[in-house]
Amino acid sequence: MREAHHDVERRGPAVYADLAGKVAVVTGGSRGIGAATAKALAANTVAVAVVGRDQTAIDATVAAIVGDGGRAIGVAADCTIDSDLDAAHRRVIDQLGAVDIVAAFAGGNGAPVATAEETAAHWRTVIDGELTSVFLTISKFLPEMIARGTGSIITMSSAAARQPAGSSAAYAAAKGGIVAFSRHLANEVAHAGVRVNCLAPSAVANDKMRAHMPPDRLGALGATFPLGRLGEPEDIAAAALFLASAQAGWITGVTLDVAGGKIML
Repeated sequence: MREAHHDVERRGPAVYADLAGKVAVVTGGSRGIGAATAKALAANTVAVAVVGRDQTAIDATVAAIVGDGGRAIGVAADCTIDSDLDAAHRRVIDQLGAVDIVAAFAGGNGAPVATAEETAAHWRTVIDGELTSVFLTISKFLPEMIARGTGSIITMSSAAARQPAGSSAAYAAAKGGIVAFSRHLANEVAHAGVRVNCLAPSAVANDKMRAHMPPDRLGALGATFPLGRLGEPEDIAAAALFLASAQAGWITGVTLDVAGGKIML
């Protein structure tokens, strides 16, 4: 049996010259995949609005970006609340200018709940937090992208939308909805020069996972992947960076499984 590799060589983010001077909004940007994506964009001299609900975590991500010589602002907003996003939109435009890239990554409520035990309240909470939040976020910036004839939108689905998993049915349905929404929107706005693509990660190691799983369990889980390890936030950020760049200029309507080989369609 092939030995599993739990360590991965770490390099800095790729450099895409065309991203220099652009403006990005990253929701869910204060931690995990969102924070890694915000930092990767900032390393490409993109001005980044880090949007999240935890002001302390937002401030830490912004400080890390600024400390590395990047440009970022922090914006506290609940992406399920329309008025919060209206205020966030105004602040981003006022402080950074027209937005070129939207990474709608807020969410992450994938805790397992048996469908027989599901409640209407929890179902609606998950659908709003994972799916409605994506629509509301994009709706604030899309008209301006269409008017300008340019823009890259990246949404966040999950391997749970691609095959049965341990998460709740509500989460799988919401993430499947993001795939369908992204494909529909990509077709709708392609004529306007706006690209829409979707990322579908599988298990990605983060602080919460490491806090609740000892290293041997993390290693065992990683060994179940064809590539022999769990994902890291930087793996997903690298894919987002590519999709945001002109190198992906002829790619739209795609769902990219960044899943260590776990999902092969």
